[in-house]
Formats: sequence, C-alpha cells, structure tokens
Amino acid sequence: MIREKSGKKQIKLPKGVIAVTPPSFRRERALIKQGVWPVAGCDEAGRGPLAGPVVAAAVVLDPKRIPKGIDDSKRLTAERREALFEEICATASFSVAFASPARIDRDNILRASLWALKRAVDGLPEAPKRVFVDGRDRLATACDCEAVIGGDGIVMSIAAASILAKVERDRMMCEWDAVFPEYGLASHKGYSTPQHLAALSEYGPTPLHRQSFAPVWSNPLEQQVLEFD
Repeated sequence: MIREKSGKKQIKLPKGVIAVTPPSFRRERALIKQGVWPVAGCDEAGRGPLAGPVVAAAVVLDPKRIPKGIDDSKRLTAERREALFEEICATASFSVAFASPARIDRDNILRASLWALKRAVDGLPEAPKRVFVDGRDRLATACDCEAVIGGDGIVMSIAAASILAKVERDRMMCEWDAVFPEYGLASHKGYSTPQHLAALSEYGPTPLHRQSFAPVWSNPLEQQVLEFD
C-alpha cells in the first residue's frame, strides 16, 4: 500500500537542538472539571547561591485570563520574566515568602526551601484545594499536594510561580547590591561566580552570605548574622 505524503512540512531542527514543549494548564483544567478549585502551583528560586534568601511563590491562575508565554523561568529572558511577572500579578492570586540566610544555616537548604514554599501556599488569599509543587518533595499543606519533578516546565501554575519567585529574588538581590557594592550581587544574584568568589576572598562574607555553604564557612573572616524572616 502506498501512503500519500502529508501536505504539512516537517520543520527540521538544527543538529543538537531539542524541541521543548511549554507547560500546559491540562492538570489544573482536569481538576476544575472534577469540581476541585482553587488549584495552586508553587516553586522557589535561590537554592544554589552562596548569598541571599530562598524565595518561594504560590500562584492560582485565572483560567479565563492566563497570560500568554508563561514558561519555566529559566527558559525566559530577564525582560520577558519581568513582563510576565506584571501580567501574572494583575490576573492571578499569588503569595510570596522567603527563608533568610540565617534560617537556611539553621535548618539546611532543603528544609528552609520547603518551609518557604508552605508559607507561600498558606499566604494565598483563598486556601487551595490542590497544590502542585516543583520537585520531589510534597508539602505538609492542609489540602492534597502533588510533587512534580520538572514541574516548572510541565504545569502552568508552577511555571507562573517560578517566574514570580525568580523576579522577586532578583529584585531583592539588586537592592542588596547597593548595600554591598563590592560583591556584584546585581550581576550574579549571589551565585558562585569567579567575581563573587574573588570578592568573598578579599572582603569576607556579608550578613547575606550563607555560613553553612563551603566557600563561606571556610572563609577566615568573620561574618555577622542577619535575620529578616
């Protein structure tokens, strides 16, 4: 049997380029059909840096007013994240929380992140009936919580939360840059870059630095503790 060729032309991607499917609202919509609402997505930003807080966000998108272009924050430019941040805040219910460097040092980075995520969910204007969280760990929320590995690239609500968390944290680090200009916080946002490590070696840690992270605790210069939960 001879099969007719489809009239649609297949787009051939350059070698080494992988097509990425954007997150969808499919899981949230399925729950809505079951009468489960509100449905929240939550994510955090800032687990890896040497300095600054972990910022968590929880978002309940309005099914009738979902901003176009929502994606995993890591796939978006800073300009696009800023624009989507404003659109999400204008059309969705949301809450933002953070865990300070002192809490991270006291509880460890995982526990501090989960604490901030739960705090963000608890801060929503209306308590959700279901929560999707990015990662492997479920939250101890009052409602059902589903952990989705790679959720910021799969679930639309989680992707929206990733944008809010990332933008909020970046803005916070830019503000701290004015207080500690020697460290270049506005450019690297507290991550372990050569510039950051060089400044840490020359000036020592600031109150924003995480004492439990190796490049900081191994530094011989004394650090003050800043608690701002």
